[in-house]
Amino acid sequence: MIFAATLVLGWLLGCVGAGGAGLTITLLTVGFGLPIHSAIAVSLSCMTFTVASGAYSHYREGEVLVRLGAAVGAAGIFGALAGTRTAFLIPPKLLMPATAIMLLLTTALLYVQLFRGHLIKDYVERNKSTATGSVFYLRSCIIGLVTGFLSGAFGIGATAFIQISLMLFFGISLYHAIGTTMMIILPIAVSGGLSYLVNGMMDPVVFIQTLAGLTIGSFIGAKFTHLIPKDILRCLMISMPLIGGVLLLTN
Repeated sequence: MIFAATLVLGWLLGCVGAGGAGLTITLLTVGFGLPIHSAIAVSLSCMTFTVASGAYSHYREGEVLVRLGAAVGAAGIFGALAGTRTAFLIPPKLLMPATAIMLLLTTALLYVQLFRGHLIKDYVERNKSTATGSVFYLRSCIIGLVTGFLSGAFGIGATAFIQISLMLFFGISLYHAIGTTMMIILPIAVSGGLSYLVNGMMDPVVFIQTLAGLTIGSFIGAKFTHLIPKDILRCLMISMPLIGGVLLLTN
């Protein structure tokens, strides 16, 4: 049943080009009663495999800023390890609503990014020339630590947080932000997933079923992307973390 459900979820994620870490957690906890810590472990570990292929694809398209991705990703490892340690201390009844709030914040950031990009355009332009030297590494470190912590603690990919941070504080384009974010998430997902595994919170059977379902489903779903009007795609991208957050919050 988990494989079948994640196959459908993977197809939907493939259609809209979303990562779906938060929705995966919602499906496993609300739909199948998996403990929240185990669901986060599965979600983070699955991201390791899904973003690896995405990062490589974006790199071949010239959309990955390697120096920036390496700097933020390296800091993100330490953030993820701190986040997982924090999550271990949070009771499930508190971790679920906290994860739900993070999904709702993701919805808000996606709305700004997709529908209100003009609100941050001037700020992005101003930061193109300031992110150099020590400022470059300071901003990279802060963004990596914060977003890595969010991923490790709440199991979300923090994609929207990373993308909008890269645009705001480094003045890069949306396409470069998307590609570089894929590179950044990879070490964060690896370190976070391994931390949960070492602490015995990984369910191997659920992980295999979820990974297989998401991988196959997203591969098929990606073929339908160009058949969906852009306005509908953008609405779907926003509605998915919104639905996941509401379900977790009300469960």
